[in-house]
Amino acid sequence: MQKITTFLWFNDKAEEAAHFYVSVFQNSKVLEVSRYTEGGTFPAGAVMVVRFQLDGQEYMALNGFQDSPFTQAVSLVVNCTTQNEVDHYWDKLLAGGGSPIACGWLKDKYGLHWQVVPTALLHYIQDKDKAKAARAMQAMMQMVKLDIAALKKAYDG
Repeated sequence: MQKITTFLWFNDKAEEAAHFYVSVFQNSKVLEVSRYTEGGTFPAGAVMVVRFQLDGQEYMALNGFQDSPFTQAVSLVVNCTTQNEVDHYWDKLLAGGGSPIACGWLKDKYGLHWQVVPTALLHYIQDKDKAKAARAMQAMMQMVKLDIAALKKAYDG
């Protein structure tokens, strides 16, 4: 078991969300589902915690049966090397009722926030040439889903 694990609190859709996320990412699987028992605060047999992996990284999802929505204060970043990857994860994570936000951010149908980011972006916006970096940053700020070719074009001037 890894030392630090991201723990996600859902109202009552932890198992559904875990299966959705596992369907989006390769090398992913549900590892374990534990259930509430008799005498607890929540219905016996209801899913309590789902332990799952996304591309080898472990997560836990809890059904807390309380309305504790996710905020943008915490998001998961998906690093992509190609536009096809950006498009794939963007479309999959928005499926079924997600909503795009801006600058590569989106909220999935469970309310969890994601950043779908091309790895080239950091190179562009951290360039020592301040003009190139500024052009790339300005281009990114105008986008919803990030477009690698448009970012490179802005970066190159």
